Amino acid sequence: MADIGSRSETRAPRKRVDARRNEEALLEAAAAAFIASGVDVPVRDIAARAGVGVGTIYRHFPTRADLIAAVYRHQVEASVEAGPALLADSDSPFTALTRWIDLFVDFLVTKHGLAEALQSDDAAFATLHAYFVDRLRPVCAELLDAAAEAGQIRSDIGALDLMRGVGNLCIGADKDPEYDARRLIGLLLAGLRLH
Repeated sequence: MADIGSRSETRAPRKRVDARRNEEALLEAAAAAFIASGVDVPVRDIAARAGVGVGTIYRHFPTRADLIAAVYRHQVEASVEAGPALLADSDSPFTALTRWIDLFVDFLVTKHGLAEALQSDDAAFATLHAYFVDRLRPVCAELLDAAAEAGQIRSDIGALDLMRGVGNLCIGADKDPEYDARRLIGLLLAGLRLH
């Protein structure tokens, strides 16, 4: 009897790990599908990208709004986690900052793809902007502070100002193939450098 109980206890955490892995795959697949085809992409296409059944998506995310909000939050959290990792792994704080801004731009391009859905009256989206700012601002501030303390950039730029500037430069990037937001953001970052 004790052996049966032990086996069921070891299986339960595995299911949780599998469920987390499935959810991670779903969120990555949904983000890619939203970028490629918009938020109205058929759920079966997302499931196919993730390698799961449609029922799995509905088990994790009962509505499309739940899925969109989860993708948004997942991408915010990935950006939050990337900041300290880049700071630890980069050759300089400025390199870490520029690499993080590049990830932030990737996120913003996806976010602009979701903008119409996020601006709806759906309650699932009501707190997402505040969540975005509350989670990303401290990471950006940490990167800015590290680069300023290293004498690589000006110290008079705030995280929210930089995030807004980058965000504003990303607007329209998906509508005009000749508009190069990344080049303009590179110029913005170069303007922060101390020469």
